[in-house]
Amino acid sequence: MRLLKLVPDNTNIGFVRIRVACFIVTALLTIAALGLTATRGLNLGVDFVGGLMIEAQFPEAPPLGKVRATIDGLGVGTSSLQQFGDPRTVSIRLPVEEGADQGATNAIVGKVSTALKQQYPGIRFTRTDTVSGKVSGELIRNGILAVVLAVLGIAVFSWLRYEWQFGVSTFVAIVHDVIMTLGFFALTQMEFDLNIVAAVLTIIGYSINDKMVIDDRIRENMRKFRQMDMKALIDLSVNETLPRTVMTSITIALALLSLLLFGGHVLRGFSAAMLLGVVVGTYSSIYVSSSLLITLGLEPQRFGNKPETARPDAERIGPKA
Repeated sequence: MRLLKLVPDNTNIGFVRIRVACFIVTALLTIAALGLTATRGLNLGVDFVGGLMIEAQFPEAPPLGKVRATIDGLGVGTSSLQQFGDPRTVSIRLPVEEGADQGATNAIVGKVSTALKQQYPGIRFTRTDTVSGKVSGELIRNGILAVVLAVLGIAVFSWLRYEWQFGVSTFVAIVHDVIMTLGFFALTQMEFDLNIVAAVLTIIGYSINDKMVIDDRIRENMRKFRQMDMKALIDLSVNETLPRTVMTSITIALALLSLLLFGGHVLRGFSAAMLLGVVVGTYSSIYVSSSLLITLGLEPQRFGNKPETARPDAERIGPKA
């Protein structure tokens, strides 16, 4: 039986050749993502803003103005409504006084559900969450701290394992992936909660795994071909690891796509973030991180202690089996 090969043997794509264009596109996308995050902001979930969140599924798409007027007329505070995914699904957010007990929260939920059931027979309430303001503040700090420490720790590890240029390129690539994820959620206004923080940390792990494979191959080739031009060496290394990169990305993307389509709205944000992370992480590993090593002045002549004679056909070698 003939094996399926998504990347043909002897593939020799000139990734480095378009690195300047990729750097420009990456910079523009990063600026756009930062601008969206700063201007539109993130649709923070109840995990981060505190209060009461009730998720309701209506028989048909409701008029949000009428729903808001009904809830605000109950005297339980000013409501914030948002449709997401299915237009029939509405997230209702209400403020909760600091120190309110479970009984007070249940009373608010009861008022809201009773009033909406009277106006919209067949409505279903699929989720209710309550977080105090103090807890939400701690979650924000811990979430930011977790992401920052993960990025810095991975960058330092790359620096110590390889050379400082690898550490810098790793840091730039991972920060790019995180910013792209934030920009996506600012653009779509999908709810950003603790599940998305977990997705961001997972994206960082996936991205560094993909990048380490390429960096290891670059280091191996730098030891082998110390007289080889750095541009050709990076192209050779990326092409050699390309079958593994493509196969891994596609299989993970298929699993995430199934989760996105059939996992329900609770997992929709997590699945979307992870799917975006696979695409962005693969792009940054190939076009951002690896090519940035050239800009940072990495040279094979300065790497390793045992030089080997450069093979004249090294630039034409295809991916290893």
